[in-house]
Amino acid sequence: MMRGFGIIAATLIGFFTSAQAEESIVLGLNQSEVSISTDFTGSEIIIFGAVKRETPIPDGPELEVVVTVSGPSKPVIVRRKEKKFGIWVNTDAVEVDRAPSFYAVASSGPLQDVLNRIEDLRYKVSVPRAIRSVGAPMTIKDSSAFTNALVRIRTTAHQYQQNESGVTVDQQTLFRANVQLPAALVEGAYDTRIFLTRGGVVISQYQTLIDVRKVGLERWLYNLSRNQPLIYGLLSLAIAVAAGWSASAAFALLRR
Repeated sequence: MMRGFGIIAATLIGFFTSAQAEESIVLGLNQSEVSISTDFTGSEIIIFGAVKRETPIPDGPELEVVVTVSGPSKPVIVRRKEKKFGIWVNTDAVEVDRAPSFYAVASSGPLQDVLNRIEDLRYKVSVPRAIRSVGAPMTIKDSSAFTNALVRIRTTAHQYQQNESGVTVDQQTLFRANVQLPAALVEGAYDTRIFLTRGGVVISQYQTLIDVRKVGLERWLYNLSRNQPLIYGLLSLAIAVAAGWSASAAFALLRR
């Protein structure tokens, strides 16, 4: 019995020793800042790096890589609509305590193979784990359906992404990931995490930030709407009147 325990302990020590040799990640980004202008239609972030080792590549499961990019989080109220008397009305509502405005997961293989459930729970890597929903009213028995609905809606809008072939790994040393950012981005710091795994267990991680900011006219209008809402409202009204007048004048010319 003690001999078996010694074999297991030695195996674990050997595993963690090899993991320590792969702790250092050398990372690069094609851009650390994303500027949102009036003609912004989306962007692509290229994340590339290498595993820095002091010992040869250990035997056993191959090295896998998981990359996550998370936008600013905030509470979200998810409502259920039902048709009553021919009219769609809100019935139940659940507040999700924390949901990222954007969340992307890219991995070098199927996520369930690359990362086991315990590690997913610990690091909150998958899309459902990244959303925090503590509780719901006692009258609602299927509260998980509201979280699933939020994930489904934002996945359709490309705000939530899971790409199980989004990371390429070369010789268990070099890796590269592509993450597509949609046009509808929320301003703020986007948390970027890189995980190295073997046999579904995280052996190393690295974290950095990507800054997403509005620039130019988009930035000016954003600040105006927040700091001087009255002027912003009058300006919007003036633009709407001018657009209506221009359209009317154009139709009048066409009729002639």
